[in-house]
Parts: sequence; C-alpha cells; structure tokens
Amino acid sequence: MDRVKAQIEELLYANAPHFEIAKVLKGEIKCYFDTLEESFATSGGKDFLVKHTRKIDTVLKLIYRIAHREMFGNYAPLKNSIPLALVALGSYGREQLCVYSDIDLMIVYKEIPGYNIKEMIEKILYILWDTGLKLGHRVHTVEELFKVSKTDITIKTALIESRFIEGSHFIWTETQNALSLIRHDAVQAFIQEKLTEQAKKHKKFPLTMEPNLKEGVGGFRDANLVFWIGKVIYNVNTIKDLPSHIIEEKEYRPFRIALEFLFRVRSALHLVNHKKEDKLRLELIPSIANLLGFDASKQGHLKCARKVTESLKAIRLYSTIWLERLTSEYSDLPSEKRFIYTKGKDFNSMLKHLCKEAKEPFWVHPTFLRALIDAPRPERPDTTLYQTIKTIFYQPHAYSILSTLSYVQLLRYTIPPIKKVVDLPQFDGYHQYAVDIHSLRCVYHLEHLKEPLLQSLYQGLDKEERALLKLVTFLHDAGKGRKRDHHYVGVSLFKIFAQKLQLDETLIKEGEQLIQYHTLMSNVAQREDLYSEKIIFGFASHFPSKKLLDMIYLLTYADMNGVGGEVYNSFSAKLLRTLYTHSLEVLGRTAMLDEAGKRAKKEQSLKRHQAFQALKKSQQNKILQMPSNLLFLRYRPEQIIDISKKAFETVDFTYHISNETYLTIEIIRAQSFNLSYLLGRLSHLEVVNMDISKLFNELKYFKIDFATHVDKSDIALIEQIIKDAFDPSKKSIEKIPLIKHEEIEINCEHSKTYAIMHLRSKNQKGLLAYVIDLFDEINIDIVTAKVHTIKNRVRDMFLIEKNGNFCHNTAFIIEKLTTEESKDV
Repeated sequence: MDRVKAQIEELLYANAPHFEIAKVLKGEIKCYFDTLEESFATSGGKDFLVKHTRKIDTVLKLIYRIAHREMFGNYAPLKNSIPLALVALGSYGREQLCVYSDIDLMIVYKEIPGYNIKEMIEKILYILWDTGLKLGHRVHTVEELFKVSKTDITIKTALIESRFIEGSHFIWTETQNALSLIRHDAVQAFIQEKLTEQAKKHKKFPLTMEPNLKEGVGGFRDANLVFWIGKVIYNVNTIKDLPSHIIEEKEYRPFRIALEFLFRVRSALHLVNHKKEDKLRLELIPSIANLLGFDASKQGHLKCARKVTESLKAIRLYSTIWLERLTSEYSDLPSEKRFIYTKGKDFNSMLKHLCKEAKEPFWVHPTFLRALIDAPRPERPDTTLYQTIKTIFYQPHAYSILSTLSYVQLLRYTIPPIKKVVDLPQFDGYHQYAVDIHSLRCVYHLEHLKEPLLQSLYQGLDKEERALLKLVTFLHDAGKGRKRDHHYVGVSLFKIFAQKLQLDETLIKEGEQLIQYHTLMSNVAQREDLYSEKIIFGFASHFPSKKLLDMIYLLTYADMNGVGGEVYNSFSAKLLRTLYTHSLEVLGRTAMLDEAGKRAKKEQSLKRHQAFQALKKSQQNKILQMPSNLLFLRYRPEQIIDISKKAFETVDFTYHISNETYLTIEIIRAQSFNLSYLLGRLSHLEVVNMDISKLFNELKYFKIDFATHVDKSDIALIEQIIKDAFDPSKKSIEKIPLIKHEEIEINCEHSKTYAIMHLRSKNQKGLLAYVIDLFDEINIDIVTAKVHTIKNRVRDMFLIEKNGNFCHNTAFIIEKLTTEESKDV
C-alpha cells in the first residue's frame, strides 16, 4: 500500500486527472482481490472479515486524502476543521464485510459557508466509482439523520450500527448524538417490527440443504437481530458485551463457534462464486468444502454440508433464547400460538409434560427450551425414560414434541436410532431437507392429512397402530448414511428401538415390513404400469392385509409430502390412489399373492448377486420384467442369470442337451417352434417335467426333463429332431390320447391378464404333444407351463394369455381334448 500511496502523491503533484489516480487504486484493489483466497486459507472466520473491512477502510481513507488534497492543495485545513465524515453502515459497520458484499457508506456533513463540502463529496464519490468498488452510499446532513431514520426500519437498522472511518471527529460526535436519539426512539415498535420481519424471512427461507446463510433460519440475520435489539436497549458494540443475565458464558461459546464457521462458509461462497451469494447451492459445496479444508471426497462434502446445518441450528437456538430475554418487556408473544412454559424438574418430567400438552399443537416458550437443555437426565435413556419416549408417538401432535427436541438438539439423545442422520444432507437431487428435518416434516404431514380417503384410513387404525405408523414415519430413513442399503439398516435400528419401547412383537414385525419397503409404493406408482397384474400382485404381496396396505399408503403420502416442493401433487396423488385401489382388489387372492411374494424375494436375491450386478442396467431390467413367475419360483438366481445370458446372445434359437442321470433338453427360441413335433418324435420317452417360460424380446425358454437317459449314440438324432422342430413343413401328431372331461379344469377368471388350465389324467405317449399341437393350432400363447408326472398320472398346469383365442374357445378345446377315439394321423 505504501507503494500505491507514493504513486498517488506523484500523480497529485503532477495535477493528474481523476481517472489516472483511480486507475492506480483500481489496480491495487484488483491485486488485493486476486490474493484473497491465499489470505483466506490462513485466517479465521471473523478475522478474515475484519482484515477485509480494514483494507476497504484504508482505500476509503486514501480516497478521502486525495479529495482533501485536490480541494485545498498545500493549504489544506485539519480534517477536524472540515465538517464531513465517512461512516460505515451495515455489515461494513459491524466489521463483517464479506468479499463481494456491497460497501455501505454514509457521508455525513454540515452545510457551512466557505467549505464547498458538496464539491468535496462529489470528488470522493467520483473516485470511488472509478475504482470499480461495489458501493452503496447515502449522503446526509447531521440535522436530517433523525428524520431519515423514521422513514424506513431498514435505514434505522443500518444507522444504529454506524462506525467512523475518516474525517471530522467533531462531525462524528454530533452524529453519535443523533444516533443516540435514533436508538432511543420508538424502541418497542422497532423491536416488534424486527421480530415480525424475522418471522417472515424464516417462512420464506426455511432450513433446507440449500440454506440462505444471510436471511434464512439460523442465518446471520438471526445473530444480527440479537445485536440490533441489544444495541437499542443496552448500546453495546458486540453481542458478547450484553449483560450476563441475557447471555451466559456457557451459551455464548457454542454460538460463537457456529457463527465463526458460518463466516468462513459465506466467505468461501463468495470466493468460489466470484460474486455476492447468500444461497449455499449444492453444486458449489465441493469447491467450498475444498476451500474450508475438508477432504476432497463425497464424505468430505457431506461433513461440510452437515456442519453448516448444525451451525445454523445452533444460531437459531441461542438467538431465540436471547431474543426472548431481551424483548420480554417490549414484545408480546403471537396470540394465535399456544406456548408451553417450564414445568418439571428433570428431563423425564418435562418430557411427560410435553406429552400431556400434545393433544393440540403447541410451541414451547424459549424459557422452556433453556430449561430443557439444562434439565438433569441419565447419560443414556433408561427404562423409565423409554416408557415416556414411547408415549410421544401415542399423542395426536407428536410433531410438536419431536420438533422441540430437535430445536434444543436433544433428538439424538431421546431417539437414539436417528443419531447418525441428524443434520445428514441428502445429495440425491430429490430431497430438499437433511434427513432429520425431512423425518420431522413427514410426521407433521401424517398428523395433518388433507385428503378425506387418507383421513378415514388413519382413523380406521386403532391407537396402537397409529402409534406404530407415527414411529415408522419418523424412523423410515434412520438407516441412511451407511454403506448398506438404508432400508435394511433402518429395519435393524427400528427393531432394536421398538423392543426398548416394549412394543408388541406383531406390531414390530409390521413396522419392519413398512420400513423395508417404504419407498416401494412411490416407485411403483410413478414408474410402473398400474394396469399390469404382475405389477399389482408384486406390490400387494408385500402388504397382504388391508391394514398394512392402508399404512403403506399413509406412510408414502407423508414421505412424499416431507420431501418438499411439488413432489406430492394432484398427478402423483392420483397414481398412488390407483395403485392402492387396484391392490385392494387383489388382497383376497392368497395363492397369487403368495406366488408374487416369493417372486419378489427371488428378485431381491438376484439384485444382490454379483453376476447380476455385472450385467448392463438395461439387461437387469429385462430380467426383472419377465412375465413368467416360473423361473423365479423354481430356479436359483445363478440359473436365472445363466438362462438370461444365453437368451441375450440368441438370434434364432439355442439349445443344450444334458444326459447324465436323465435326459434334459433346454431350448431358447426367437422364431416359431413346433414343440408338438419335438414331443411327438420323442413320445417313446416319458416326460416327467416341462417348464415353459416367457423371457423378453419375444424369447421363450423350454426345459423338458425325461424319466431316463438315452444312449450317447441317440444324441445326434435328438439334435436333428430339435432342428427339425423349427421346420414348419414337419408333421407332428401320431396319436390322439384318451382324456376324460372331468380331468380338465379351465379358469378364465384366474386373473385379469391370464387364464389357467389344469390337466390331471393318465400318463400316455403323445399326450403333451397333442395338447401343445392344439394350442398352436388356435394360436394360444403359453406364458408358463408346469408339467409333472407322478405315479403314471400327469399334473399339468398351463398359464395362458387372455388374447381372445383361449377363453372364447374353451368348449372347442375341451371337445378336442376329450375325443375318445384313438387313431393314427
């Protein structure tokens, strides 16, 4: 800076124009801003802001000196003799000026003949503008300050945090006298208006994962408000200077630590963004975390974002307590809110009092918050306390209790399973809130259901079930932040906690089911075909009773509303209602639900299988969407993967023959295939089992097990028969078997999509070939076939698509199958 001063002296001596002097200053300012990141790395939060503020002070003092020299030359009077002073306002006045924040400057003067003060003010402002500094300025006479302060509360607020920079100390003394009058003017109205302003800002900027560090909940404005009100009442220069009955030392320390960290975050935010920014946007967190010294990893970014939320909560807590102490004589509490005051000597008794009051929504008085923090409590919740904790979830307005515990940072202590997710950010592009805040919001929405259907479902639950649902709603995401899937971790955490609360084992099992599948309804409703029976049965199999179905519907509603934004809207509400209605319709069909449930378990096993995870995402999806349940019910995960891999490589058809204990033929085909020909040519071999399964891409899988093995010399012939089966010119049936009418059972109401046919008759050569040939003749598509022979009797099941050819031709099918005449074809 000395070098710059010398350059300016030379320019002044040479009567250089303003822009030449401003150019030197502008270059100095640019060099300074270019080195800010380096100085930030070695400075603390407030310390960095103070250094920056003083650097700007130096620049302004130099500009004052330039204007002073230009006005008076070698005959310049003393500064105190010139009726003008430069005064810092706002964050600049508090010595908390952030890097790219506006420099709020006030020029105070007195109009005295002969001094040409206005000309000097113009010189100062012109030079300032030419330097490129982002300036917000006011120019007032001392006499008009009081009148100006009454025009707008923002102006009054800025004036009461004024700080002298340069100029006449006499003018500054008169300014201070005016500021004293302003400070004492309409104190109660000022306090009430500032508290109302704060409430509006909190509503506009809630504590999300992209918080507004300045205006939002727990932001700098909350801390500033303590200072502003402390200033008008006690005329203090810092928050720490407030009397000890307002701020206790044990309270100030965590507040100061949180504020110091947020100062650093905001400075980093400005440096990274290269402009003024108050919103901590998610995409900036990696760069900010790096500047703050966190690990350059996802975990480092999480720690940074988590500490921001934790710090904002600390500022919110202590500013709330201190503001009540400061304003209790000046401000009334909102009449529309019901406040709970201190009652009880220890934590357990105070928690009981909250439970007693939770028949209606409430807000706790700040004195209660302080008392709750200080209340004696065991190191960990004991049996007695757990019984009180259990009572929370039986209250109509548990949200009021849980949010109070969150406010005083005792949620981790009271509800241990949520310990690791308090303040935990969710960088998933979906959630807007940290996990614990999201969980609280979910409970709120569960207690404030807006749709009549959901209200009736909730009222249809008994008190034990409602308490369970409330507990599940609060803990559904407790498993996040671990390497394992949060659904499964959440189940374990819930079970341990529910047992400590001594919940009934049946309820615990239901709670485990709800937490494990808490995202299923939302995912199915928004991503799947809700008119597909497979989808509906697959979903409903996880919730096989109306009570569980009702509870997952309510949980999903609460979860989606807790996310924030427009995630739950009229469209998603309609999808959820459709899924619920369709699932309700199939609840009584136990066998199909059981089958769907078994398939769902096998799908989960598949998803965890290493070979499945190695497949492309598109291939995984095709496997999971295969319409046939047979593979999932009868085959191991590795078998399903192996079949699928072969299918992905199949162009026309592939086959595999094994002939160890018995002969087995496996075929995957894309083109038309004469199965009846194959079975007819091999009718001398007894079929003991046959599986037919629809795969994907119009592919089908056939597995035929015979009763015995064959000679090695016959394998070549069998291979030729398989190839001939793809030749449409080959004829198939040689014999018509004897089937009785009562041995056939057809049910076209099996489901909306599928009909089913059971065949239980004497085992005969050519029986299966004849049935398959008939199906091919009238274009019946077999989705799944289970063919089994035991004690010379067949027990065959065919699941058939309702494409119009089967159910419209049942009489014809039965007639053809029950022909008692046996002859060669």
